[in-house]
Amino acid sequence: AASLANATRQLASLVAARLPLERALLAVVEQAEEARLRDLISAVRSEVVAGQSLAQALAAYPRDFPETFRAVIAAGEQSGDLAPVLLRLASDLERSGQLTQKIGLALVYPAIVSLVAIAVIIALMSTVVPQVVQVFASTRQTLPWLTQALIIASDLILAYGLHAAALLLVASLLFVRAMKEKPFKRMIHRRLIGLPVLGKLIIDWNTARFSSTLAMLVASGVPLMQALVAAASTVGNLVMREAVILALERVREGMSLSKALADAPGFPPLLKHLIASGEATGDLDKMLDQAAVVATAQAERRALLTTSILEPLIILVMGAIVLTIVLAVMMPILDMNALVR
Repeated sequence: AASLANATRQLASLVAARLPLERALLAVVEQAEEARLRDLISAVRSEVVAGQSLAQALAAYPRDFPETFRAVIAAGEQSGDLAPVLLRLASDLERSGQLTQKIGLALVYPAIVSLVAIAVIIALMSTVVPQVVQVFASTRQTLPWLTQALIIASDLILAYGLHAAALLLVASLLFVRAMKEKPFKRMIHRRLIGLPVLGKLIIDWNTARFSSTLAMLVASGVPLMQALVAAASTVGNLVMREAVILALERVREGMSLSKALADAPGFPPLLKHLIASGEATGDLDKMLDQAAVVATAQAERRALLTTSILEPLIILVMGAIVLTIVLAVMMPILDMNALVR
């Protein structure tokens, strides 16, 4: 996404400098650092040289250039003013990429800390604890209940650890497969947006993407129906995406967008009020952009809040587990010292 945004901004600058599109694309190819991007833009340029429009050339590569990207460029070509449209598209790609990166980092770091902590605990239970148990067994002393519980847990990990790991892997594969079925995916996504903190983060992130994309499309002159189709594809949550698709059908029947989204699950009231205001004043793109700014700020704040909650909680839980292991090992040693005295 970052490389595509950078290439789009470069193309916008070259087109604004009144270079022919073929030469501008060639310059972007020469400037590109990634081999795959360079080959991709070169292929697009070949289609343009053959007589196709830029939007038509991009349509041959739907996986690399999403519908939103192509729709904006098509609108820019139809208006005859491609440069500002490309600049707006580059800015939107950069903003979306930055938000995704911030949220990803906020969620990945606690996950990494958790995995490392779990690995350390499993290593302690499967290597250190059995060695200590052998020492205690040779003394034939009555072990404290905490130590006995630790020994049982260690034996279970050694005996069934691989089975549990295999079962977890199979369950994960089954879950991934089940997520390809819409009813199951819809149920999971509905429950996700209902979660206290994470749910709000998911809602804000999807609202920001939808609002920003729709604002860019409307500002670029894309018809509202086509803009809604493209914007719906950027919504990752299935429940919210289906709400946009339902709103699209209502708009097609003559309903205003604000009324069509009135009962849409997930989307915040602020977005609906701003859309209604934009429809009344004729500044729909500006109101959508304002909604995107607010949702982006809230998503970043919630991502920071999620990290600030999860980090100390993970450290506290893992610290308590390690402390329990240490106490379970030390208690028999302290009892032995007391007997010696």
